[in-house]
Amino acid sequence: MILSSHLIMLMSVDTLARPLRAADHYRREDSSVDYQEVVLGRRSIRAFQQKPVPRNVIEDVIALATRAPSSMNTQPWHLHVLAGEPLDRIRADNTERMLGGVPPSKESRGIGTYEGDHRQRQVEIAVQLFQAMGIARDDKDKRQDWILRGFRQFDAPVSIVVTYDRVLQEGDIAQFDCGALVNGLVNAAWAHGLGCVVNSQGIMHSPVVREHAGIPEDQVIMICVAMGYPDEDFAANAVVSKRRPVNEVATFVGFD
Repeated sequence: MILSSHLIMLMSVDTLARPLRAADHYRREDSSVDYQEVVLGRRSIRAFQQKPVPRNVIEDVIALATRAPSSMNTQPWHLHVLAGEPLDRIRADNTERMLGGVPPSKESRGIGTYEGDHRQRQVEIAVQLFQAMGIARDDKDKRQDWILRGFRQFDAPVSIVVTYDRVLQEGDIAQFDCGALVNGLVNAAWAHGLGCVVNSQGIMHSPVVREHAGIPEDQVIMICVAMGYPDEDFAANAVVSKRRPVNEVATFVGFD
C-alpha cells in the first residue's frame, strides 16, 4: 500500500506510532504499511517523561538498529547506553563548561558554517520550534534556556553515545555507517513508543563524555541520541520539520 502525498499531509502530527515488536513484521504479509507509519510519524522529541526506559526495550531497539547496512559489513559502530548518575554527571559537567565559556572539544569533525539553503533550513526549523514554545526573538533568557536544554541532552532518561573504531578515522565511510545506524535507531525507538533527538551538543565536550561513560581511547565519539518516552504536553514535540520534495532531491536518468 502506497500513501499518496495528500494522505501523508493529513496524517496526525501528534500521535505516536503504536509499539511494534520485531516479530510482528515477520508474521505480516505486508509490513510496508507499518514501516511507513513509523517513518512518516516519527519526529524529533525534545522533552521526555521522567520515567525509566526498561533495558530490555532498549536492547530490542538496538537489535533492530544494528540491521543497518555498513560498508562491506564492517559494522564499525559502538553504542554506550547511559542513564542515572553517569548521565547526570555528564549533563552537569557539560553545562558547567558551557556557562564557563570553555571552548568545545568534539572529536568528530565540525559542521562548519551553514550558508545559503542550508542556513535557511536551519533557521526554518528554529522558527517552528520557537513559535511552538512561545519564545520571542528578543527573549534572551528563554533562548539561553533552550540552548542549555541541548547541553543537558534535553533531560532525557537515556542517552546513547555513538562511537566508531578509531582506526577508521581517516576515511569518511565509518561516519556514513554510523548515520545509517542512527537512522535505524530513532525509527526503531519510535516503533516501540519511544522518542529520540540526535544531539551534538551532548558530546560537545567529548572528554567529559569519555570519562563518565568509560569510553575506550580506541573509539571516536561521533554523536549522541537522547531517548525516552515523549512528554506529549511539551509543545515543541508536535513540531514536524519540513522536507524537500522528491523532485528537488532526486535526479532521474534513463527513465521515461
